[in-house]
Amino acid sequence: MKIININDVEENEVKGPLFVGGKVFAQPMLDEEYGAEGIQVINVKFTPGARNKFHTHSSEQLLFVIEGEGIVATRNQKHIVKPGTLIYFSPGEEHWHGATEDSTFSHLSIISPRQEMKIIDE
Repeated sequence: MKIININDVEENEVKGPLFVGGKVFAQPMLDEEYGAEGIQVINVKFTPGARNKFHTHSSEQLLFVIEGEGIVATRNQKHIVKPGTLIYFSPGEEHWHGATEDSTFSHLSIISPRQEMKIIDE
């Protein structure tokens, strides 16, 4: 058994070509470093207006909203989401997610650690 308190996990700013519009921070909650081979859980925090670009994953992805107000979108749908919402993306589904313009947003990203991600929009 592993018990991990989110308050004990270091938060680091994430930089790179995936994110636009503001700062994004990540707290890796569970991954291979903790002995988990088939699952990765990361708390991702977005400042107001920050989001990621359209992208895909080679595996399924779950997002569980834990704080603030965010947006999740595919090419055909766009939804405002709040704490308690669970979002499912199938493998290869083009999507993006991030904070609304006037709220921070935090979600747990639950995904295979061996998945491949592809950024669609540059």
